[in-house]
Amino acid sequence: MSEFTLNAQLRTDLGKGASRRLRRNANLVPAVIYGAEKEATSISIEEREIAKLLLNDACYSSILTINLDGKKEDVMMKDLQRHPAKGFVLHADFIRIVAGQKLTALVPVVLLNENDCVGVKRDGGEIFRPAPELEITCLPKDLPEAIEVDIANLEVGQTIHLSDIQAPAGVEFTALLAENDMPVVSVEAARIQDVDEDEAADAPEAAEGEEAGAPADE
Repeated sequence: MSEFTLNAQLRTDLGKGASRRLRRNANLVPAVIYGAEKEATSISIEEREIAKLLLNDACYSSILTINLDGKKEDVMMKDLQRHPAKGFVLHADFIRIVAGQKLTALVPVVLLNENDCVGVKRDGGEIFRPAPELEITCLPKDLPEAIEVDIANLEVGQTIHLSDIQAPAGVEFTALLAENDMPVVSVEAARIQDVDEDEAADAPEAAEGEEAGAPADE
């Protein structure tokens, strides 16, 4: 489990106008912490801290610590709202984590031995990833950074389903709990580019009798 800490301050000036002023005048990102049967808490975090956090992809599936006026809370990132054109964070939502209480999270799938996969290396196949992330349920202490899947022996035409993957200790796949044995990764035969029908139609046909060596008409 990765450890990330964000320093925050309580936000009392609420509303869209206040949020815009935070971003423009103080380089602060408005955010909210909710969950665990407690009232939502409005906070603000320095924009540079958010930007630094997001440089590590593991932050999306890890427990974060928010230091709010000296009081620490364990949370997970629930949602980020970004500027549609410039991409910077406009608002962040965090959900509280309670020790001893199971949580649900999306974690990335990491493929092991991808370069040595027999279906690709030997047979020229292509890897398809219908599930780059998996939803899991576990206690906070058991939260993994990722689910690792070894594809070294995966051949063309074969698929690894969720039931083929050994979940880490204390972790359950929510799809399997719902009896959905979803495909996670497969190797398919490389696609052969079809000859363009228009080009084929434009190609000159062999004159009748040429292949047989027939003399041309006089």
